[in-house]
Amino acid sequence: MTLLTIEDTSVPGPGKLRWSDLPLLRLGFRPFYLLAAALAAISVPLWIARYFGLMPQLAHVDLNWHMHEMIFGFAIAVIIGFLYTAGRNWTGLWTPRGGALAAIAGLWIAGRAAMLLAPPLPAALIDLAFLPVAAWPLYRVLQRSGNKRNLFLVLLLGLLAMTNLGFHAARLGWLAMAPARPVHAAIMIIVIIEAAIGGRVIPMFTANAVRGVRTVVNQRRDRITLALTASAGLAWAFALPGPMVAGIAVAAAAAQATRLAGWKPLCTLRNPLLWILHASYAWLVAGLALLALAALGVVSASAAFHVLAVGSMAGLILGMITRTALGHTGRLLAAGKSETLMYALAQAGVLARLAAAVGPGDWRNAALVLAAACWTAAFALYLLVYAPYLFRARIDGKEG
Repeated sequence: MTLLTIEDTSVPGPGKLRWSDLPLLRLGFRPFYLLAAALAAISVPLWIARYFGLMPQLAHVDLNWHMHEMIFGFAIAVIIGFLYTAGRNWTGLWTPRGGALAAIAGLWIAGRAAMLLAPPLPAALIDLAFLPVAAWPLYRVLQRSGNKRNLFLVLLLGLLAMTNLGFHAARLGWLAMAPARPVHAAIMIIVIIEAAIGGRVIPMFTANAVRGVRTVVNQRRDRITLALTASAGLAWAFALPGPMVAGIAVAAAAAQATRLAGWKPLCTLRNPLLWILHASYAWLVAGLALLALAALGVVSASAAFHVLAVGSMAGLILGMITRTALGHTGRLLAAGKSETLMYALAQAGVLARLAAAVGPGDWRNAALVLAAACWTAAFALYLLVYAPYLFRARIDGKEG
């Protein structure tokens, strides 16, 4: 296949630096992984401090801000960075880089600043602009290349934009619903993205890295599993009767567990780059099971959605932003002590957060602090280790 390349024949003047000369702006994963990790490391301590009344002056740092920024700030940044990078591989065409990438990242930063500092309506307008602006160039690349297989991801980004609109409308009092409802819907959309991408890469990575292992992938079963998972999310979002939601969620959890078992997770225990993906996917199964219990009133919705967000989403994010950053900066795909510690902290964090949600009341505050400390340490460590990789050119001299 002939790849389309665009050459810039202009010659910059002496000492003039072009945006495209900066390694940080050569491919989407670089600025967005860095920004997402920085937000993760900063925002959770801010929320915990505000929760315990230590920073009353931060009036905008409330529960709605915390929910929104974890999904529409942190997770969306990683998704866009990943899709820009994967889109380049899928199509052979350039996703945003240089000045265009800087402008899109700058819009994301403006959204974070607005959500923290601006009044609700201006904050909404600035924040809502990001997803459409970021999704458009990905759509154009997929459309120009004829890559129809991945166009559904642009549709999911559009649905995420709609849930973000629903959040802001509820926050502004324009919709008669709790702002948590569209955030929960957004988490379920991200679960679908995780399940779709995870189903492609996790068994492949496992089969390639573990000698003698043959993973099982059944496309028909995968389609049924994704449909059940989407149905569970829709049933919860539209507040269908509890027993109905529970039944669909249990079916989705069982289907996802069967799918994961075929990927041979127990064969990955000696490879941290693999076991973090399998362990995080197992939290997706647990989150769906907890969603069933939440629908029946046995546990809180917070327990289910924190397991899906902190366990599955953040765990898979850590696994992918380390793996793809290593690979796309020309480094060996191997986890060292730092990566293993990040992954262990992520697992400890979700266990602590689950204990805060379902354990005895006198555990809650200590468990929340422990969960926040583990989360913050994991992403601060990522910044410490990976920021130098992201700011520098590939060590093998290749593009990206």
